[in-house]
Amino acid sequence: MSFTATLAGIFEGLGVTATITFYGMMFAVPFALVFGVLQHFTRGFVHLLVTSIIEFWRSSPVIILLFVFYYSLPSFGITLSGITVGAMALGLNIGGYGSQSVRAALQALDVGQVEAGKALGLRRIEILGLIELPQAFAAMMPTFINQFIQLIKGTALVSLITLTDMTFRAKEISQLQYDPVGTYTALLLAYFIVCYPATILGRWTERRVSIEGRGQRDV
Repeated sequence: MSFTATLAGIFEGLGVTATITFYGMMFAVPFALVFGVLQHFTRGFVHLLVTSIIEFWRSSPVIILLFVFYYSLPSFGITLSGITVGAMALGLNIGGYGSQSVRAALQALDVGQVEAGKALGLRRIEILGLIELPQAFAAMMPTFINQFIQLIKGTALVSLITLTDMTFRAKEISQLQYDPVGTYTALLLAYFIVCYPATILGRWTERRVSIEGRGQRDV
């Protein structure tokens, strides 16, 4: 099998890789926003509880999460599909890191913004949604973009729970061709082909958000 054919065979798993990435972001973004905001605003026991949840997902190795949710939960009568397990484990792990970006962005805002909102008669939740989060969004973008790329690369782990992603396809081809060097070189190139355009798009988005943010501040 030629190198081109090997690469084409690996890309047969791109659909699974893309699906895991998409659904992983569906877990990561809401988790990051909700828990980042909660960690910023809560105090006492609630703050400790929120922080503990975040740190659980941040500190747990993704490979262990995959094994626990896919192989151990059925023992308790809970069976999840491989797609669900992969998206949840990767997404919540990434979301744990993203929550810290949200918290840091909110903490960096001038407290005068909140006081101005209160002077206008806005409720606290309205100040958060209309004033704080839109301004913090620009500061969050670089981290979220990096974590999106990390999520794409992290999908390689779902091959361990028998999902036929690009890494799983590479394993199959390597076993058939007895050419691990050529096959995994092709896999490395495949991930570069997938991730590099995401990097370019992310940088463009980051610049756009930064320009719009500066424009709003100037006004």
